[in-house]
Amino acid sequence: MNENEKLALQERIIEALKTVYDPEIPVNIYDLGLIYRIELMDDGRAEVDMTLTAPNCPAADFIMEDVRMRVEGITGITAATINLVFEPEWDKDMMSEEAKLELGFL
Repeated sequence: MNENEKLALQERIIEALKTVYDPEIPVNIYDLGLIYRIELMDDGRAEVDMTLTAPNCPAADFIMEDVRMRVEGITGITAATINLVFEPEWDKDMMSEEAKLELGFL
């Protein structure tokens, strides 16, 4: 897989992540700043590091499975590994401007 193919796939992954929501927050997880890293391997495997707004989020399993299914549903992705990380700790400054506006932080 060349760099252009990786960039195109990464864009498709971001678009897919923008369709995943925490059930309690009306903003997608990408714009919330919950995605820390997306790495693509040459064989089509994707690895995503993500966090949650709170370590004890009751929807954690649901959200992570939703992320895995959406990433694996992209043509060209052979498998997805979703890593839940809590470093650095998430805070509202990680949100996009659109997310801050939507949630009333601006």
